[in-house]
Amino acid sequence: MLQQVNGHSSNPDAHGRKPLREDLQEFLGQDAPLLLLDDLTKVNPVTLETVLRCLQARYMADTFYTNAGCTLVALNPFKPVPQLYSPELMRQYHAAPQPQKLKPHIFGVGEQTYRNVKSLIEPVNQSIVVSGESGAGKTWTSRCLMKFYAVVAASPTSWESHRIAERIEQRILNSNPVMEAFGNACTLRNNNSSRFGKFIQLQLNRTQQMTGAAVQTYLLEKTRVAYQASSERNFHIFYQICKGANADERLQWHLPEGAAFSWLPNPERTLEEDCFEVTREAMLHLGISAPTQNNIFKVLAGLLHLGNIRFADSGDEAQPCQLMDDAKCSFRTSASLLWLPEDPLLETLQIRTIRAGRQQQVFRKPCSQAECDTRRDCLAKLVYARLFDWLVSVINSSICADPNSWTTFIGLLDVYGFESFPDNSLEQLCINYANEKLQQHFVAHYLRAQQEEYAVEGLEWSFVNYQDNQTCLDLIEGSPVSICSLINEECRLNRPSSAAQLQTRIESALAGSPCLGHNKLSREPSFIVVHYAGPVRYHTAGLVEKNKDPVPPELTRLLQQSQDPLLKVLFPADPEETSQEEPSGQSRVPVLTVVSKFKASLEQLLQVLHGTTPHYIRCIKPNGQGRAQTFLREEVLSQLEACGLVETIHISAAGFPIRVSHQNFVERYELLRRLRPRISPAPHIPSDKGCSEWSPRAEAPTLQPLLQDIFHSLPALTRAAATPGGPAEATPASVHCGRTKVFMTDSTLELLEHGRAQVLDQCARCIQGGWRRHRQRKQERQRQAAVLIQAAALLLLRRQGTKSSNDILLSLLFGANPLAIRSWLTRKHIQRLHTAATVIKRAWHKWRIRMAFLASNELDGVEEKHLSQAPHSPSALPLPQAYTQLLGAIIRLWPLGLVLANAAVGVRGFQRKLVVWACLQLPSSGPSSYPVQTAQEQAGVTSIRALPQGSIKFHCRKSPLRYADICPEPSSYSVTGFNQILLERHRLGHV
Repeated sequence: MLQQVNGHSSNPDAHGRKPLREDLQEFLGQDAPLLLLDDLTKVNPVTLETVLRCLQARYMADTFYTNAGCTLVALNPFKPVPQLYSPELMRQYHAAPQPQKLKPHIFGVGEQTYRNVKSLIEPVNQSIVVSGESGAGKTWTSRCLMKFYAVVAASPTSWESHRIAERIEQRILNSNPVMEAFGNACTLRNNNSSRFGKFIQLQLNRTQQMTGAAVQTYLLEKTRVAYQASSERNFHIFYQICKGANADERLQWHLPEGAAFSWLPNPERTLEEDCFEVTREAMLHLGISAPTQNNIFKVLAGLLHLGNIRFADSGDEAQPCQLMDDAKCSFRTSASLLWLPEDPLLETLQIRTIRAGRQQQVFRKPCSQAECDTRRDCLAKLVYARLFDWLVSVINSSICADPNSWTTFIGLLDVYGFESFPDNSLEQLCINYANEKLQQHFVAHYLRAQQEEYAVEGLEWSFVNYQDNQTCLDLIEGSPVSICSLINEECRLNRPSSAAQLQTRIESALAGSPCLGHNKLSREPSFIVVHYAGPVRYHTAGLVEKNKDPVPPELTRLLQQSQDPLLKVLFPADPEETSQEEPSGQSRVPVLTVVSKFKASLEQLLQVLHGTTPHYIRCIKPNGQGRAQTFLREEVLSQLEACGLVETIHISAAGFPIRVSHQNFVERYELLRRLRPRISPAPHIPSDKGCSEWSPRAEAPTLQPLLQDIFHSLPALTRAAATPGGPAEATPASVHCGRTKVFMTDSTLELLEHGRAQVLDQCARCIQGGWRRHRQRKQERQRQAAVLIQAAALLLLRRQGTKSSNDILLSLLFGANPLAIRSWLTRKHIQRLHTAATVIKRAWHKWRIRMAFLASNELDGVEEKHLSQAPHSPSALPLPQAYTQLLGAIIRLWPLGLVLANAAVGVRGFQRKLVVWACLQLPSSGPSSYPVQTAQEQAGVTSIRALPQGSIKFHCRKSPLRYADICPEPSSYSVTGFNQILLERHRLGHV
């Protein structure tokens, strides 16, 4: 398999090209499967054309991330895709048992690094190297990774620690907009290009919670403050203060609407990054107060006005250059905003101070117009560089944790991408030099180191021909002669530098390097360096001056005289610094050039990366115009070739990314010996090629049989996986045994882990079955013992008791089953409970009937007696039968009328009076001519059933009779008492 995969990178003969081309055409004709290939190692054959077609198909389907072995390829979508970076998706990758089985994503890489730090085995610091050309999306990728770590690594338990974690998370995230505002700019290739390199160190404690962070920056392109190429812009912060300041701030900073500034090109262009409020709010969260922010923006406005200062040529070398008329206002405004005295400022820009001789005599020489402009630009670059460094220190003091509070870290490296412009100078040389070092780190760490390890372990490996950029690095930084050494040597020589002379020296001293090119048609002095990403032409004009980065001492002394609080912090009056800036002629130390400082910081960064486990994200730019859904194959192809992606895929596909030492392998997978066949064939390793170099002397004798037994269990695992519902297909296990390590693929690792989980499941089931069997037997023994004790107790009572019903019962139960005794006792207890319930029920029915009878007897007895023995008045006349029936109806229905008369709602007016008269037994002849007869005038009537007098509320509340409140059984055809009617009214009201 190894020879077949790697054979494509070699030069096949004519006979081998024909089937390869047929296979290629067959693959390219299948457009649908291209979308499903989430790993480029699955592409067959692995060529630039097939990889390109796969990436294009996924990009057009809005799938922007694809694995390439150990590297994640990220295509810039050039459009907002919010669902691709939502917090829900972050939590999904963080909570997944196996994130590598999800779709490729930067969150998958972040979760892998976080779980590596959380490993119970010795945690190792992790790092993620985000590389790619300018505009490929490196800054956005780093920003999303920081948000991911802030979400998953901030899960404290207590409320106080939760508040601290939220504050740290917010400060870390707020450092991004501040650093992008002051360090990013719009270039020809990218609207938000990082003009500095940064390494962000996310610090974690022992419980893997984020406690802080630290930021380290590299090589800020400060020349952009005073010089911007065509169609490019200055740093974002200058446009933010000009567009986002309110009326009062514009008046205070002298930034009127529509003002033109020389150092602010293309102000009419509006970008997403021109958001002033976001920057101000982020600075406030980082601890930069509003007055300090106002001071910062006032200094930046002073630099803008400083750029409008123009000098007129004096025509006489002995006379200083004077300000132009239209520049005098800008000069006064700049001096006012920077709190600098006008006369010393003008004199510092016009006149150069020279110290010479042993006596350090001071000479004052007027500067030319070009020199005045250079000193003005130097002043602006010096102030902005110090301000940027101060902001970085403030951010670090705000987010950095105590060194004793964190143990491990995850590093994010976001460095400038490879750049090639029409006019390339020292900045592009340093940027491309950094990319060469990172590419060489990738080559050394993965490509070359992996192949060399296979050779040391004794595995058969056909080496892949990958692109090694060590030759280019030797050209740039090699010893004893290189481009950097020649530029530094020109800086140490006390003579004016010549661009043509520097070109001649470089071409003559490094003529033998294959990475040095020549352009004889160019009229400007330049040289060409063939980088891993392509050739770049560098102009030598101004190269030495930029490398010197001279800062006249009088400029520093002038800024130390400023009364501005911020400039006092940026330029403290330090006598030691003054003495270092003014060395004597005999004791002059070598000047530390820009190249030297950048090289030292880069070496320090690589040392940090070598001490971590690196992970790589290759950002690819689909097109140079920043258009969505546009895939230019030529531009993508050049980037794939430059980053060595195809060689990476070759090695990843043919290699073994999983490697475990023999001791650790045996300790983890010794359980698989249970799965090996009882009668195994002759000793056989699953891959005859992989273990052909197995040396018994390399391991202890005790490990040899264990390794053999584990390897013999792999065929059983493969057959188990081939069954329906198995985790993998029936493919042979690819495992190779080296001298000290066992090498295997991801599929083999999953097969081993699945078998180990099966063995552990069997062991767990065996333990559970044994425990349940033991518990059941113990409970059964306890139950039998209790039954025997009860039976023995009953037998003892029989022997000691008298002849009674119990003796008879025990005699019947003697010799019976003990379960029958327990059943008889339960039945007797239930019978006693049933008898007691029957007695209680019978007494309750009896009491209820008696109470009902007493109440009925008391309420109805008097009424019956009165109706049968009522005396007749002497003046009473015999009534007609119809009138008698009507009177009887009134007597029977007067309580109902009384209820209606006292109701809250009902009849009104005359009808209401008629009802009242009928209830009072008044004759129909007339209410006014009939006297009302009270109950006292009726002889023999002493019952409560007398005609009502006074209020009836007393009767509604409680009856004076003893049994009147107890309602007897009601009759369906008669009314038997006033109190009962009231009770019925109460019952109807409840209904």
